[in-house]
This record gives sequence, C-alpha cells and structure tokens, in this order.
Amino acid sequence: MLDRDIAVYFGTTTGNLNRAMKRNISRFPTNFCFQLTAEECSRFQIGILNGGRGSNLKYLPYAYTEQGVAMLTSVIHTDRAISASIQIMEAFVEMSHYIHHYRDMLPRDEILELSNKQYLLEGEVRDIKDKMVTKNDLSNLMKVFMDSVSDEELLILDGEPFKADKAYAKICRAARSSIVLIDDYIGLKTLYHLANVKSEVKITIISDNRSRPSLKRTELEDFRSENPGLSVDLRSSCGRVHDRFIVIDHDSKDCRIYHCGSSIKDSGNRITTVIPIKDIGLYSDMVSSLLSNPELILK
Repeated sequence: MLDRDIAVYFGTTTGNLNRAMKRNISRFPTNFCFQLTAEECSRFQIGILNGGRGSNLKYLPYAYTEQGVAMLTSVIHTDRAISASIQIMEAFVEMSHYIHHYRDMLPRDEILELSNKQYLLEGEVRDIKDKMVTKNDLSNLMKVFMDSVSDEELLILDGEPFKADKAYAKICRAARSSIVLIDDYIGLKTLYHLANVKSEVKITIISDNRSRPSLKRTELEDFRSENPGLSVDLRSSCGRVHDRFIVIDHDSKDCRIYHCGSSIKDSGNRITTVIPIKDIGLYSDMVSSLLSNPELILK
C-alpha cells in the first residue's frame, strides 16, 4: 500500500506517517517499506513529478508491505492505528488457540509451518510491546522532570538546553485557561514546547514569524493533527514587538507574565533569563491590544 492511502486509513497525514517511520527506521527493513522511483511513479500514474517553473514538485511516495503496515501500528498513535495494533495482537492469540484446538486435524507439515510462524510473530509482538512508550510512561517521566524544576531554574539558564526545555514545559503546563506567546521568532521547537499545554487551554501565538527558516503552514497543520485537543490561534505582531513574553491566563486573577531573554526555539543555547514580571497590570493593556491584531498567515 502507498503511504498516502495508509495515512487516510490511520487518520493522520502522509508526512506524519513517514516521519514516524523514519524516527523508527530500524524497524522498517527494505522488505517492510521502500521508496518508489520516479520511473515507477510515472509507470503506475501515481503522480506527476515535475520540477518546472509554476508546477508542483511531488515527493516520491513510500510503499509498505503487509509487514510494514503492521509495524506502523506500533509507531503511530492515532486511535485507528492503536485499534489496528490491538486487532493484530488478538489475531495472533486467536491463531494460537485455533492451532491448539485443531492440531489433530491438520497435516503435520502444516502444523509445524503454522507453529513456526506463530513463534516468530509472537517474538515480534513482544519486541514491539517492550519498546513501546505508553502515554502513562510519558506522563510519569514528565512529572519527574516538572517536579525537579525549581523557581531559580526559571530565572537563569546558562547554556543548558535540556534544563531550559524543562523550565518552559513547566510554564506551559501551569496555564489553566489560556497561554499567549509573544515572540517574533518561532519554529518547530516553539510548537514542541506548546505541546505541554493542557488540552482545554487556548493557545495564541503573536509573531511576525521572522525566523530563518520560518515556521511553515504545513508544520502547524501537522502539529494540529498530532494534538487534536489543542486550539492554536496565530496573530501578527505587526512589527510592534521586540521583547519576548509568555502570558499565562490573561485577564484572570491567576494571570502571570514572564519576560524571556531569548526566543523559546533557542532556549538554553546561551545564557538566557526567564523573569516573572511582578507588576502585571502595566502589561495587561499591551497584551489585550496585541490580541486584537490581524491573523498571521503562514506560507
């Protein structure tokens, strides 16, 4: 099956599907998946590969074998993929019961062949389950990290990207109703941090997207697809902002504002300060004004 057809079935994007495969490339030997050549695409009329001016250059698609599709269920975490993974495991167990029940009725050679296949498949399933990271695992891991971050670590981060990541994650997870990020330089790492926000919290990014490379529309769409519970709104800063701020629960009694010495995407690369602002009232009108700016359109 082609990657795009599998993606539709699993309820994800083709890009997300292939990225999941590449992140776990050791699980996908050439007999599990392979990339088609331009000649094969043309022969089977899969798509037109044309790099000429004004045309769309399409990527060379990946084809997955039966084993590859089964393996995808262990690395993609959509509801459809998880359901398929469970069905595969149930099928292995059912096959085991069938062989045991009808072993006297089957020819000896067929029993041996089925038993060998079952043994190999059970080994692959055990390996997948042993390596699979569950949501509970991630939740417990993040809790350990969050509990270890002190207030002092939120203030000065000297060339320590991992510690900076923990600090920003703790700030994002503290939001109850909304989080506003004011930062003209955003990227994929910005979205990585915002993924820590609780699903009921509204996210607003105020930026002119000046990074090189800048955040792409497809990257934001992938983020929304991977985090369907998160609401993300983009507003242009209209060239009005120089500093970076994170605003937690704006216009509420729990409001907190942090002044960030660097963009979140560059957190911890060099000495970075993250300072809680004491007099929040001085900034409230500024934040409200920026929230009324026009929508930021990504390319």
